[in-house]
Amino acid sequence: MHEMHFLQDLLILFGLGIVAVVAFHRFNLPPVLGFLVTGVICGPYGFGLVDKDLAIDTFAEIGLVLLLFTIGIEFSVKTFLRLKKFLLIAGGLQIALTIGAGALITHFTGVAWTSAIFLGMLGSLSSTAIVIRILEYRGEIDGTHGRSALSILIFQDLCIVPMVLMAPFLGGQEGSLWDVALLGAKALLFLLLAGTVARFLVPWLLNQVARTKKREAFVLSIILLCLGTATATSHFGLSMALGAFIAGLIVSESKYSHQALGEVIPFREVFNCLVFVSIGMLFDVRVLLSNPLLVLQVLLLVIVVKTLVAAFATAVMGHSLRVALLTGFALAQISEFSFVLAKIGLEVGLLDERMNQLFLAVAILSMFMTPASLSIGTKFCAFLERFLPRLFSRGKQEELFGEEKLKSHVIIVGYGFVGRNLARVLKEMRIPFCIIEHDPHVVKSEKAKGLPILYGETSRQEVLQHAGVHDASVLALTVSDQDTVLRSIELAKRLNPELHVIARTRYQEEVKPLLAVGAEEVIPEEMIGSMEMSTLVLNKYRIAAETIEAYLERQRLELN
Repeated sequence: MHEMHFLQDLLILFGLGIVAVVAFHRFNLPPVLGFLVTGVICGPYGFGLVDKDLAIDTFAEIGLVLLLFTIGIEFSVKTFLRLKKFLLIAGGLQIALTIGAGALITHFTGVAWTSAIFLGMLGSLSSTAIVIRILEYRGEIDGTHGRSALSILIFQDLCIVPMVLMAPFLGGQEGSLWDVALLGAKALLFLLLAGTVARFLVPWLLNQVARTKKREAFVLSIILLCLGTATATSHFGLSMALGAFIAGLIVSESKYSHQALGEVIPFREVFNCLVFVSIGMLFDVRVLLSNPLLVLQVLLLVIVVKTLVAAFATAVMGHSLRVALLTGFALAQISEFSFVLAKIGLEVGLLDERMNQLFLAVAILSMFMTPASLSIGTKFCAFLERFLPRLFSRGKQEELFGEEKLKSHVIIVGYGFVGRNLARVLKEMRIPFCIIEHDPHVVKSEKAKGLPILYGETSRQEVLQHAGVHDASVLALTVSDQDTVLRSIELAKRLNPELHVIARTRYQEEVKPLLAVGAEEVIPEEMIGSMEMSTLVLNKYRIAAETIEAYLERQRLELN
């Protein structure tokens, strides 16, 4: 009978989840909010339609593990190593400064120092699940601020277990410092073991399974690797989510990474629904109704402090003010892992029941506010740069070519996969070019190799002028951030009306807006993929090359 009751609960959750997601989609809001609202409606503080039992919590934890696993695959070891300095320094600054600010503010309201420090720890963590899904929904997970936010989130996940062990120490219990040191040793041991497995065992295992050409065996192997690594990290005292991320990094180095990602994503989407539903179930509306002013004041304080601290930590690492602010707005909420930490604080006497309920209300409302926070952040940045353009470009650019001045050159915007290939082709053809990139670490490493690259945002006049836009022949925008590309085209055309602009975009519906602001040619990845697929299929059926070319030309004309 329990199994039937659980299936009925799932039926209610998924049914209401579909309704909420469709409704939120009509208002152009992310599905995450729909799932949170579903949890509020169905939970014990809402209409009590389902019981928040152990099974739902278990499925939610699996969803979080799968989410971090897929992020690890997409992140890759190379990206992780490239961002390790930012991860450690910016992540460490964000954690330390947020705890310090939170402790000072709460202590001055009459809270004891131990509890104040603990509340600072609760507020220092941001929601990995919420931030990743909303950045994915907005198409910004691969943007500079998306990578910065993800790096800080990973560092926060590394700090969760030490915080859990510090809680009893703050509560007056002894022995916790030794536990923290022991945990550090275990973490290092696990990382060494994971590195060895990643180097030798996993590639061999996946290769053996792939040779069977049985999809079932491959899927089970990937799930085993994901859940097995997550379970192993929990035995070492670390979080399962962190273990799943490490498993994803391991798979990212294999030639089967794309296939693995495709197999896991359907599972991730199903289980992830329960992650956000279970969070929504914790929200007690009565706390908000009984103390609306207090809850809103604390909520505003949390958002402002977290935004400013994360922005400062990002700016210290050399990023532009725009990237720093957007990173801050992305990390302005409280983490789902803070709920686990708060429960421990309640048990050891660092929180009382009233304080805990206030924290839960503020934490969940801050999650609800994340999409709005990012939207406000984007508009706020656009507003500020009208009045403070120099502050946004802020003198980070250095002289590119000494006394030499380029003419009739190509300005490449973005040094990702597309930008690198274009630069290599231009170099071989002896066509002059320069590159604009907004990741300071990429700029530093490539500049050391003698590449003509400068740091900055192409939507800033000073950056384009420094790249010689007045004398350039072509502007090649290889990035796919629609807002950045639109602003860059408008500005570049205003500075040099004769400039030939070639832009890249993800979807076909984004082509016309780019053409409208002055782009001569737009390359939609969606359309190019479709045309390439059509060509390969027609070639297989031995259709004449002239016929295929005529078909492709019609497609290009329809596109324009």
